[in-house]
Amino acid sequence: MEKKSAQEFYTVRGYQLLEQHKAHLTPSLEDYLEMIYRRIHEDGYVRAVSLAEWLNVQPPSVSKMLHRLAQLRLIEYQKYGVISMTDQGREIGKYLLWRHNTVHRFLYLLRGDSERDFLEEAELVEHGFSRETMDYLSMLTEFLEHHEKEYHAFLRSFSERE
Repeated sequence: MEKKSAQEFYTVRGYQLLEQHKAHLTPSLEDYLEMIYRRIHEDGYVRAVSLAEWLNVQPPSVSKMLHRLAQLRLIEYQKYGVISMTDQGREIGKYLLWRHNTVHRFLYLLRGDSERDFLEEAELVEHGFSRETMDYLSMLTEFLEHHEKEYHAFLRSFSERE
């Protein structure tokens, strides 16, 4: 297996913890955990009101999801306070962010369209991939990044046929 790049945010432990929680983590809960991890990683902290804004949901929805994540022992929070992640939550969040970024980068490279943001499409498909598929997708994405010119020439050869 090829060496992983430094921008990949996951650990084997993150995979294992995700598998343990898979029965309990819905795609929505995964999105919340990913965003909590992202915001804590970027800003150092996150509050429920900010989470509602970033995810474009109502505050009562955030409260419900935070309660469920706390029951799974993935986060700790007090109403109107700062949300913190447990070690397990941090490991899973790290993997979820890596998974999202990998799918998003792959879609961008696959289509070669710098005008389009593939965020919505990435959100729709990322939850269905297995760990093994994500490993292969990551390797393919890395390959495309290293051979971008050749890939774009390949794509142009198809558009010229039309």
